Amino acid sequence: MTDPEDLVERVRDGELRLHELEDHADHDTAAEARRLLLERETDTELEAIGDYAFPAEAAEPNIENMIGAAQVPMGVVGPVPVSGGAATGDHYLPLATTEGALLASVNRGLGVIRSAGGADARVTKNGMTRAPVFRVAGVAEAAETVEWVNENTEALAEAAESTTSHGELIDVEPYVVGDSVYLRFAYDTKDAMGMNMATIATGEACEIVEAETPADLVALSGNLCSDKKPAAINAVEGRGRSVTADAVIPGELVEERLHTTPEAIAEANTRKNLTGSAKAGSLGFNAHAANVVAAAFLATGQDEAQVVEAANAITTMDARERDDGTTDLYASVSLASLEVGTVGGGTKLPTQAEALEVLGLRGGGDPPGSNADALAEIIAVGALAGELSLLGALSSRHLASAHEDLGR
Repeated sequence: MTDPEDLVERVRDGELRLHELEDHADHDTAAEARRLLLERETDTELEAIGDYAFPAEAAEPNIENMIGAAQVPMGVVGPVPVSGGAATGDHYLPLATTEGALLASVNRGLGVIRSAGGADARVTKNGMTRAPVFRVAGVAEAAETVEWVNENTEALAEAAESTTSHGELIDVEPYVVGDSVYLRFAYDTKDAMGMNMATIATGEACEIVEAETPADLVALSGNLCSDKKPAAINAVEGRGRSVTADAVIPGELVEERLHTTPEAIAEANTRKNLTGSAKAGSLGFNAHAANVVAAAFLATGQDEAQVVEAANAITTMDARERDDGTTDLYASVSLASLEVGTVGGGTKLPTQAEALEVLGLRGGGDPPGSNADALAEIIAVGALAGELSLLGALSSRHLASAHEDLGR
């Protein structure tokens, strides 16, 4: 077995670089050597970072220069009562976060939804996008390129799908800006989040575009995708899964459990989430949907940077009068760009795989894509619960006291 001390000395002597250690030792020894080097170079103790519960080799596809693991507390909320297109019944939702009171708040909202008979949820659109940018001489060549693309989507699909056994090209939408042509490819990536799948497939299709049109590829991603950035196109067209969850909460339940009224919650939502967000120029018109999405992403091995798009959500709350004159609360949250998968990426890591097992959604679904759809629907109901609970706390003026009571 290679001595980690020997690796440290070889790095210090310039014989090895940090990323080369796995070529000379097993993955855990390489990680230990990096920790030793860091401890000596920075005068720190890395005992907690080095105390991880999975073999370092299991993380090889997910990390470079590994030194250990960042341990984020994980809790569970639920059961989440869902009547969805893919998810049905009760599901416990693991959430990983460092924000105190978050799970308590989501659990409160879920309790109200469960007492009201549960929530409906549906994935209404699915398409992972990649948008390369091409250079042309001017608008005439741009028009020629766009015309060819529109007439040859089958050829582009054949090329793109030759790189994957699962992905399917759904659409190619051209955009022209001066002498730049953008092609926004959209794919059904089944149970994978599919960013890498879409990138590889699009690269293959771009070779045909270059061969058959005047266009020259400048960058495989031209930011019209748009990945990991706030973007109106994702709010309008969607990216990944577009999913909506809603529920009707009886007025008496709102008063008993949230200590407010449907009218007060509806007003708070309009003035805060809609008018306030519009005044701020926000792309997200919600209270804190990103909180639940981020915690679910960390727990289940999603790409955490894509919380940017997932926060692109709209919450609606309406007071609905019944025939008998009493009022119910209609509550919904619509996430336009929820990029999730149950295969590939971080879903293979042991902790995250266990979290998906809790949900009953580890691996590919039958039919393909159904597990990722179900995950999106469950997260959406969790986000709805979080919205309902926070708006209830705000409209009843209990937000500060709730945090005080929980000591957070």
